[in-house]
Amino acid sequence: MLTPFNPPHHPGLFIVFEGVEGSGKTTQIDRLETWLPTVQPAPVVCTREPGGTELGSQVRSLLLDAKNHDPIVDRAELLLFAADRAQHVDQLIRPKLELGAIVLCDRFTTSTIAYQGYGRGLDVSMIQNLNAIATAGLVPDLTIWLDLDPAVGLRRAHDRGMINRMDGESLEFHRRVRHGYCAVAAELAQRGDRLWRIDASATVDSITRDLQAVILRLVNHKQNL
Repeated sequence: MLTPFNPPHHPGLFIVFEGVEGSGKTTQIDRLETWLPTVQPAPVVCTREPGGTELGSQVRSLLLDAKNHDPIVDRAELLLFAADRAQHVDQLIRPKLELGAIVLCDRFTTSTIAYQGYGRGLDVSMIQNLNAIATAGLVPDLTIWLDLDPAVGLRRAHDRGMINRMDGESLEFHRRVRHGYCAVAAELAQRGDRLWRIDASATVDSITRDLQAVILRLVNHKQNL
């Protein structure tokens, strides 16, 4: 159930996709990128964290390349994600939103709470403060949580043959991450913020249809404001 739409201070739409490894975020973003121009006139921008800018690409390599054997301290990992986000928001996301674009982003602040907070065990309130600094107050118009059993997601990730550093973490780690998503979803629901959970174990086509329906309602509501 989605809460009433609260217009942001920009003309665009910022839609974030969250979930454990292998939940299908990239597939759905690619499909929406193709579909959205057929139903509305705004430009569509697809991006990801980490890696949405030139600086972010270098940070992504440091954070996710499985060939990097030098262990990353948990706090250093957190700060690298925050640095990527600060650059991403100021250089790409906010300027595109100001131009009226629909920005589809693979991961944002909720990932940091789930992975570095619940997965790594870092202090969640500290992470929330750091997120606020990195985003300069920017929040998504809609967060879509593709919820999946981590064991299923890891099998999907291994089957696709492109294992990154996070994929290589233990199943218990990824279960803690999913627990983090559940906790964030419950908190956002209490505050009335816009987060929509979708069962990522459903078929790809049925997920796409559900996403198209909810995003089209959001687009039409925004256009009628």
